[in-house]
Amino acid sequence: MANTIRFKERSRAPRRANHAQPPATPLRTLAASLAQAARAALAEPYMLSVERHEIALRRLPPELDGLRIVQLSDIHHSPFTGRSQIMHAIETANSLEPDIIALTGDYVSHDPSYASPCAEMLGRLRARHGVYAVLGNHDHWTDAALITDLFRLAGIQVLVNEGMRFELGGASFWLAGVDDTMVGLEDLPLALAGSRADEMKLLLAHNPIILRRAARAGVDLVLSGHTHGGQITWRSEKSASGRPRRRILRGLGRRGQTQIYVTRGLGTVVLPVRYGCPPEVSLLELRCAN
Repeated sequence: MANTIRFKERSRAPRRANHAQPPATPLRTLAASLAQAARAALAEPYMLSVERHEIALRRLPPELDGLRIVQLSDIHHSPFTGRSQIMHAIETANSLEPDIIALTGDYVSHDPSYASPCAEMLGRLRARHGVYAVLGNHDHWTDAALITDLFRLAGIQVLVNEGMRFELGGASFWLAGVDDTMVGLEDLPLALAGSRADEMKLLLAHNPIILRRAARAGVDLVLSGHTHGGQITWRSEKSASGRPRRRILRGLGRRGQTQIYVTRGLGTVVLPVRYGCPPEVSLLELRCAN
């Protein structure tokens, strides 16, 4: 009989994959941080935020206490800011059921072909007592006359260095808008011509640099854009001492008796990125200071 030789199979333990991470170095840490920041900056233009603020005004008529203003600005319709982003902002604005909608400039960037679709979309905005607009520097660099005509055809009242007495419920205030400062067409005295010295004045102005002149002219509240909130920013709006910074990039500020709200806006310029200041629809509720 033949001898049967049996071989014992050695049990082989499965080999463990070596997933050990390379040791951290300052350069790798920096690269990872930059990659994370880049991903966030590319995503942030689509992260629309609703900013809600109550603004107390000493000359607001009591009958208008609680007036709701939605502000949109710096849309910059272009390859960087597309239809879906703008329509999302418009739907959000309408859902807030405002009394007034204020548009504070820079609707398109450089290419006039974007003016008509932008006007068509903004024409879908709905407010109980109207949609009012002023022009920004990019609108002039594109085609200010075309944008103005298209907006008016869409039912938007464009204020070009002019004002009107806004009347509601037996009360009133002066609603004015100036043309853009950067292109040298701002005329604040003309926009305030016809207003009474003692009545509340609300001013739409694309560039917040007007604040000093508005304060001297007795304006109660300025609504502006232009800054994009910095668009890419790491700094707080307050300095190390806790005081507000001299240049207001975003949010609510004041000079004397004049307050200003600077919105971060919707769109982008130069690069389609934002960091630390997502796009904004502003809901401002006016309250009587007393």
